[in-house]
Amino acid sequence: MYTSLVNLQHSDKNHHPDGTEPRESQSVIMSSSQRMNSSRRHSRISHSSSAGSISASHSSEGDKVSPEKKQPVPSFWRLAALNLPEWKQAIVACISAILFGAVQPVYSFAAGSMIWVFFLRDHDEMKDKIRFYSLAFLGLAIFSLAINISQHYSFAYMGEHLTKRIREKMLAKVLTFEVGWFDEDENSSGSICSRLSKDASIIRSLVGDRTSLIIQTVSAIGFAFSISLAVTWRFSIVIIACQPVIIICIYVRRVLLKSISKKAVKAQGESSKLAAEAVTNHRTITAFSSQDRILAMLERTHDAPRRESIRQSWYAGVGLGISQFMTKCILAFSFWYAGKLITEGHVTPKAFFETLFVLLSTGRVIADAGSMTSDLTKGAETVTSVFNILDRTTKIEPEEPESYEPKTISGLVEFRDIDFAYPARPDTLILKGFSFMLEAGKSTALVGQSGSGKSTLVGLIERYYDPINGAIYIDGRDLQMYKLRSLRKHISLVSQEPTLFAGTIRENIRYGMPEAQEAEIVEAAKVANAHDFIVGLKDGYDTSCGDKGVQLSGGQKQRVAIARAVLRNPSLLLLDEATSALDTRSEQVVQNALERLMVGRTSLVIAHRLTTIQKCDVIAVLDQGKVVEKGTHSSLLAKGPTGAYYLLVNLQTTPTGGS
Repeated sequence: MYTSLVNLQHSDKNHHPDGTEPRESQSVIMSSSQRMNSSRRHSRISHSSSAGSISASHSSEGDKVSPEKKQPVPSFWRLAALNLPEWKQAIVACISAILFGAVQPVYSFAAGSMIWVFFLRDHDEMKDKIRFYSLAFLGLAIFSLAINISQHYSFAYMGEHLTKRIREKMLAKVLTFEVGWFDEDENSSGSICSRLSKDASIIRSLVGDRTSLIIQTVSAIGFAFSISLAVTWRFSIVIIACQPVIIICIYVRRVLLKSISKKAVKAQGESSKLAAEAVTNHRTITAFSSQDRILAMLERTHDAPRRESIRQSWYAGVGLGISQFMTKCILAFSFWYAGKLITEGHVTPKAFFETLFVLLSTGRVIADAGSMTSDLTKGAETVTSVFNILDRTTKIEPEEPESYEPKTISGLVEFRDIDFAYPARPDTLILKGFSFMLEAGKSTALVGQSGSGKSTLVGLIERYYDPINGAIYIDGRDLQMYKLRSLRKHISLVSQEPTLFAGTIRENIRYGMPEAQEAEIVEAAKVANAHDFIVGLKDGYDTSCGDKGVQLSGGQKQRVAIARAVLRNPSLLLLDEATSALDTRSEQVVQNALERLMVGRTSLVIAHRLTTIQKCDVIAVLDQGKVVEKGTHSSLLAKGPTGAYYLLVNLQTTPTGGS
């Protein structure tokens, strides 16, 4: 068994023109590697010397690689415009919020009037008044319940529809963006999913909870000031003038307590993170007897937060003390001034209690609304983030109306003087002046060291990216002139790590061609050498692949991906290291399927294992973004130790004897 595995990985010795022994091949490898290193140094020198001209042309294409322009902060009205279909609910919600805002001043007014009832001398009158105010409070409670239900239902209805609409619009927009956008750190898949989930929810809260709070507060202020000025204008004007001090005091208390709570949670979060890592990696900690070290680290994580908490506590203590003191001073001043007005006969005691209760409760409402300023700021930032996505125009439009829509292609691909750097690394040129051609109907293999630009060419053919300079032609037409969605129907890509979705095998194969019939799916599976293992499974083609194909082995996943590619019957087949992640036997099975698939169509094969590309019509060796050798397997080996391909083959040859 072991011998058969070694032989499968062993390059055929008959292909070596000189049949060198391992000892001799070592000197060949050393001399060849020295030549390649010197050529790379020369390449780097020429690369750096031409950096000026390339950067100039690079800047001329600034629209392709320049950072995103900062968008202006969108207005709240634009956000509200997204909720226009729910305008009826919006009207009901706003009216309900206004009416609920009036509840607090009316309640405070009734509470202030109630106090005066207990000073009445007539018991019957007192009982009548108490009965009246009790029924008033009951009616106010029922009214408040009904208005609250109406308000929160209407705002929730608006918010949920807005959340759904924003998520759909964001996802639809994101799926049109060029691949380069996703290469940026802030646009990783996890970040985008988080934004789809959290941003829409924050906006829902902003439109629903925060908007209702603002409307309630404005309504409460309007009703409170109107009631108090109508009851006793002299006393009201003075208390209204003192309101800012009361509001600031209550606001400071809210903010200070919230800040202390946040810092305590943050300190707890750091230690929890360390504890979680310790528990997760307990085997490693036990193996290295690091328990005491972990406990010491846990203690150190508390040092800085503890010092900060003590400092914040002093600030909070002083701030809260001053806040409480100022509030009591305002109350003392209010009672003193009211006593003076009552003595002079300008104000009745009943009017004093009514006005005092109304205005004090209003200050608390305003302070509560003010403490939400951080949430409003966060909401504004989220709105900006959402509209930055919705307003962004993709740099590679997949559905340009005036573009050419091909019915079929022959697969002739030509790279002409390509300069390319990834948008995330604009200063690192991957290709410089690169020219190459894939002949129609033939298989072309690309080999070379990692980072030589092989996979980059696949990305350029699929037009995941556009080159900085030069052009790519397919069937003699500039790639940028094609309608991308139509062109990609004639191209199939099988990559090193195939993407399978959490569905059945049938659904994953049909993904390449949704309208395919059962017979076509089975035929594609047979061509991909996958039919036998599929029917051998308990549920056959209805077998679930699991999340990311976890239920299948590497070789099985790869064959399902090949079947998906076969089903499209592509004119241009791109194989990006399709077998490099497989074990030797699975590789042999998959390789047989690929060789069957490549017959009669244009194929581009990228491989590290050179045994898999020996039958290709053309083999090109890439180094530092340039083609250094090109030919068939036998013609490239015939160059002997001076050839780059010869060196790569020798490096992968397993020695057959001891040295």
